[in-house]
Amino acid sequence: MSPARSGRMIGVDVGGTFTDVFLLDEAAGAVQVAKVPTTRPDQSGGFLAGIARVAEDLGTVGTVVHGTTAGTNALLERKGARIGLITTQGFRDALEMRRRDRRATWGLRGDYVPVVPRDRRFEVPERTLADGTILEEVDIAAVEAAARALIDMGCAAVAIAFVNSYANPGNERRAAEAVRALWPNAHVSASAEILPEIREFERTSTTALNAYLQPEIAGYLDRLEGALRGGGFAGEFLIVQSNGGVMSVETACRLPVRTALSGPAAGVIAAGYIAECAGFSDVITGDVGGTSFDVALIAGGASRLAAQTSIDFGLVVRTPMIEITTIGAGGGSIAWVDKGGLLNIGPESAGSDPGPVAYGRGNDRPTVTDANVVLGRIDPDRPIGGGLERLDVAGAAAAIDAHVGKPLGLDTLAAAEAILKVANARMAGAIRLVSIERGHSPARFAFMPFGGGGALHACALLSEVGLARAIVPRYPGVTSALGCVIADMRQDFVQTLNVLGDALDEAATGALIQAHADEGMGLLNASGVSFEARDVVVEFDMAYVGQTHTVPVPVPVVVEGGRVTPPSRAEVAEAFDAAYRSTYGRLLPGGTRRVLNLRTAVIGRRPKLDLALLAPGAGASAEAARQGTRRVHIGEEWHETALYDRLTLPVGAEVAGPAILAQPDTTILIEPGFTGRVDRFGNLIIERAGA
Repeated sequence: MSPARSGRMIGVDVGGTFTDVFLLDEAAGAVQVAKVPTTRPDQSGGFLAGIARVAEDLGTVGTVVHGTTAGTNALLERKGARIGLITTQGFRDALEMRRRDRRATWGLRGDYVPVVPRDRRFEVPERTLADGTILEEVDIAAVEAAARALIDMGCAAVAIAFVNSYANPGNERRAAEAVRALWPNAHVSASAEILPEIREFERTSTTALNAYLQPEIAGYLDRLEGALRGGGFAGEFLIVQSNGGVMSVETACRLPVRTALSGPAAGVIAAGYIAECAGFSDVITGDVGGTSFDVALIAGGASRLAAQTSIDFGLVVRTPMIEITTIGAGGGSIAWVDKGGLLNIGPESAGSDPGPVAYGRGNDRPTVTDANVVLGRIDPDRPIGGGLERLDVAGAAAAIDAHVGKPLGLDTLAAAEAILKVANARMAGAIRLVSIERGHSPARFAFMPFGGGGALHACALLSEVGLARAIVPRYPGVTSALGCVIADMRQDFVQTLNVLGDALDEAATGALIQAHADEGMGLLNASGVSFEARDVVVEFDMAYVGQTHTVPVPVPVVVEGGRVTPPSRAEVAEAFDAAYRSTYGRLLPGGTRRVLNLRTAVIGRRPKLDLALLAPGAGASAEAARQGTRRVHIGEEWHETALYDRLTLPVGAEVAGPAILAQPDTTILIEPGFTGRVDRFGNLIIERAGA
């Protein structure tokens, strides 16, 4: 029996405001959820406190899977390690020159500061050509001298990035061996090991950021694993990657750059699975946490993977990531009026400490949550996340008056409504960015709101954007934690080929795919996790000669007995034509195809959660779940609004708006003109009345 089946499984997602926990006990047919405040600066406190809420005996837990924002926060807040860079002579400043981009489109001023300052970037004699020829052997004495200098400067980690090492890693490999022989810890990142792919800046940036995160993430994960083991945990501890898969702690400590945006990625994985089970293949996800609104598009049941992303200006990470658009419009986002008299939301957030004004912990600037509290949409006597007995409604109203109402000449209610209108408009803009601006009609997509605040804004966003319906998961406040539980294990590999399509060497390509598959299978075996299936997925980055931007070209491969049958040149050409036509609508007659990169993913399919475990009992009436009424301000008037205990609504129950559905991890608002229906998995399907 696999570890996942032999005990209980726990998913933990650490966000900017709350840490969410989802415990699955399939043997008992039960789940438990919890939300606790995220602890800063060390997130391990909230992590362990959340687990303690659902599992007193860690010895009965088979797997713990963690989605973390520790890496993302370290990058955004520039709180990584003191690091150095060793690079090819003449290329010291590639990291700082970037792509000659600038933070502001207009003007010549900029304030970019690289994570490795110039005095800690060392050049050494060596040179490899683009075809892999070693023109000059690396000067090992110079490498050792640079490493010693960096140690003397107090560096905790070092990045090594030589020009064209993707084509031939020989010089870089020898340099890395020399540095590791004298470096005081394991934090040595070599670009050919991190990203053996063309483009010097992106490869150097990714390698430097990996080194920048290594001491922070390795220390954080070591503390967590030590605390878990000390508490009796003997199972597998896995970490969610930004590509939506999971990896071992050892891999995460070696490649911490792959943890960037891992928490939001877990939410998208869960949302896609929930939607698939509910019968919807086209979904736009909206995760409203305490700090941000994260949006992703799932079309045809598949989320889109981006080859690279910028965590912040100039901080480029080139590793497969689920494509997520993030804006500062979460529940804790602060509302403020600028000098021009315009109302703004975020990007600054009150976070978990001190939190919104209604928390009564010292913040005096209003947030989106404060607006929802003042308008009666959140029950002040039932705050989510624990730690508070009651929310301070009067304090929230006073803050809205002082910072929004008076500057704009609005009364308290109008100011609170204005805050929500601006927040909803910003969220709608993010949804349009991933849908309309990429050629997708919102009318064919369902919207899945989750996070602690997503379901409060669902109806407003359906109206604003024209989405078909909303699917509110059974436990929306802990959806990302659920995603941790169901995510597959995934290992990604890339290698630049840079050849014409007609010159693609089938045998050499097949050998490379097989090497990737063997290494990936070895990592799956070393994880100690049992899988229901193992897949090898192959994709090429291709374009026509003369084009800069490539299109991802998936090609099918056959795996039998561990051996991979690679695609032929003809199959690759046919797959490119299909992918290019799908992206641009037409081919370029007479154009010559070019194969830039080979990407291989080795995926261990973990057992999936039977969502029927989450469903309530069957029934036809919602009356047993009704808990009276409350006045709620919606639009420009008060509505006597029905109140329900969401978790006791039976399968098949229908609720007409206006209605508030409360549960420990979130609050759901069904506005007038909308109805909600509980499906067989316990999801709430919200549609326009009469639809």
